[in-house]
Amino acid sequence: MRFKASIRNINTFTRLTASLSSLGKDVWLQLNNEQLRFTVVPEQGSQVWAVLAIDTIFETYTIQSAVENNTVNLRIPLAPLHRALRSALSASSASIRLTKKDNIPLLSLTIITNNLTSTRPATSITTTTLNPDNAPFAVDDADAHNDTFGDPNPALLPHDRETTVTQDIPIIVLAAATVASIHEPQCPQPDVHIMLPSLLQLKAISERFTKLALSTSTSINNRGRASDAPSSQSRLILSANAHGVLRIGVETPSLNIESKWEGLTNPELDPEQVEGGEEGVRGHASTRMKEREGEEAWSVVRVEGRDWGRVLGVGRLGGRVIACFCHEHALILYVYLSNDDTESVLTYYIASYSA
Repeated sequence: MRFKASIRNINTFTRLTASLSSLGKDVWLQLNNEQLRFTVVPEQGSQVWAVLAIDTIFETYTIQSAVENNTVNLRIPLAPLHRALRSALSASSASIRLTKKDNIPLLSLTIITNNLTSTRPATSITTTTLNPDNAPFAVDDADAHNDTFGDPNPALLPHDRETTVTQDIPIIVLAAATVASIHEPQCPQPDVHIMLPSLLQLKAISERFTKLALSTSTSINNRGRASDAPSSQSRLILSANAHGVLRIGVETPSLNIESKWEGLTNPELDPEQVEGGEEGVRGHASTRMKEREGEEAWSVVRVEGRDWGRVLGVGRLGGRVIACFCHEHALILYVYLSNDDTESVLTYYIASYSA
């Protein structure tokens, strides 16, 4: 089994791990000849099933295993991976590989930085750290710890100085049989497809509504009146129709507030992507929804506000987002990292609570 790659887009990789780490502690990373799959399935809350083109993150890429399509499955702790990637944000280059030390499988992230300095030039400094606690560390660049070569008294002129740091992240290699039974959630046909506005704007409003709902519930509790169950105190109501309108609101015994967006885009279904082609599109739930009026024209889901806020953190990656509403069942978000629908996409599954 072998995996080695140079990282071409450290910013995207770091933002991706930041978004994923807000939803779960570990990520199942599946690597093969064709694509990268990042999957987070926490015990509670939203799931993420991301499929990325290899060149979204990596430049050179080598993968080899005895499994079909050279597939490798890894379970990686997200917090130490994210910390290691953050330390590489200012690097001139970075690479990652699968290795083993003391019979422990590791992801080894090698970071190379070039700093302009006027001290005695050193060919390189290499620090390899196996960090069991996965804590970030500082690189000591003091002259007392440097090795110098050549003239013992070089002129103190500005020059580039190369520093190499390696951070090792303990992981678990998963057998193909272990992950064979893990599948994406099955959902009914969406009633509404709608392009979401800025996720950063949605996140700000959602967090404001969640705080209002929680503070209202706390106030009611302090007056000794009956309150909702803790799991329902921060639920938000999201709804959309086939005419470009999105609503987000919160309802409690003492609060009813809502925000509305109009003029949004309802993407048309592609007959080539729908079972039954043109006939399948005509009979699709979203097509029937266009013919409804009044409240029946709205598809509604109820989500936990804090979990929804964490999902919206994916807005830091940019790209357009299509929301698919399955009435009273689930909300599915497709986050496209490029303008091409066939390229990298993150899929979020958010279950709806009952009314």
